[in-house]
Amino acid sequence: MDVAHSCASGMNGLRAAGDLVARMQMAKGMRIADAKRYVADRLGVGPRDLSDNAAMHELRGELRLGRIFETEASYYDDPSPLEAKAHIAELLDLRLPAVERFREGLTGRRPAAR
Repeated sequence: MDVAHSCASGMNGLRAAGDLVARMQMAKGMRIADAKRYVADRLGVGPRDLSDNAAMHELRGELRLGRIFETEASYYDDPSPLEAKAHIAELLDLRLPAVERFREGLTGRRPAAR
C-alpha cells in the first residue's frame, strides 16, 4: 500500500492518472509498469501522458472520471464523486463494492457477477 501510494503521489494522484494506476496495482496486483500500460491503453494515451496534468485534466473531464481544480471554479456538468468512481470502474473493468451497492440501491437488485 505504501509503495502504491507513493507512486500515485509521484504521478500527481487525481490531478493526472496516479490514482488510476495505484488502483490497478492494488486491485489486480499489477506491477507499476504493467499498471501504467493498462491504464494508458484504456484511456487511449501514451504512458508518458499519464503524468501530464493538463492533458489528463481534459481527458478526465471528457471521460467523466472526476478531476481536481486548481481554483474554486468547477464545471456544472462534472460528475459527483460516486459517479466518477462508477466511470472509473467501467473504464478499468473493476468491481468496486461502493458502486455496486449504489446501483443495487437504485435498482433493488444485485448486479450480475463479472
